Amino acid sequence: MKVLTLAMLAALAATTQAQAADKKVWTTSAELGAITTTGNTEGTSITGKLDAKQDLRKWSNQYILSAFFKEDQKTDADGNRVKERSAERYLVSAKGAYKLTEEHDNLFVLGSYTDDKFGAYTRYTTLAAGYGTRLLNLEQQSLDVEIGPCYYTAKRANDETENGLLARAAASYKWTLSESATFTQTLSVEYGDDNTRTIAETALSARINGAMQMKAAFLVQNDSDVPVDKKRTDTQTSLTLVYSF
Repeated sequence: MKVLTLAMLAALAATTQAQAADKKVWTTSAELGAITTTGNTEGTSITGKLDAKQDLRKWSNQYILSAFFKEDQKTDADGNRVKERSAERYLVSAKGAYKLTEEHDNLFVLGSYTDDKFGAYTRYTTLAAGYGTRLLNLEQQSLDVEIGPCYYTAKRANDETENGLLARAAASYKWTLSESATFTQTLSVEYGDDNTRTIAETALSARINGAMQMKAAFLVQNDSDVPVDKKRTDTQTSLTLVYSF
């Protein structure tokens, strides 16, 4: 009897471990492609992005690292064609969301840092917290929203510095068009007395195979208050390959 009991406990433990192993904790995607830009920077560029999501029992976390480079060919005073770096931007962000009792409800903390050597703001750091939920939860469509206060520090292209409190709101819409195609729309607004930053991305992804996707996206970033020699709106049109693992 003891032997049978031990055998059953061992089998139960093995089954539990197998179920835990089957549950995928990490979902990561790596993105690489070419971009054409208008606004403060124009030309052909390369973009890369790493997006890692971690799904735990009580926490849902996300880590993003992206980089954007652009070089233009120009003619110097001697008539020679030379390459000149005209865009260089890095973004790092980390988000932790604590799951509440209701499905899709959470309390989140988000930190982000942007280094943009040629933008209206060369440095932009935010720390936000708040509440998130899902307003639309259909079989093929979903809409997640979040809202809360945000503290930011920033450095303008003219070396002026800013800091203060913002009101932040964000939304993420996903529509599964078919087994191989997905439409997404994201929007975030950070409203403050000195500046209001709005970022929106419209994207369409099509699966090439099990792990590879082709993604076409249009990104808009608008700052309401910028130095006199900078434009308020930057746009990016991209076609990238996305590998998920």
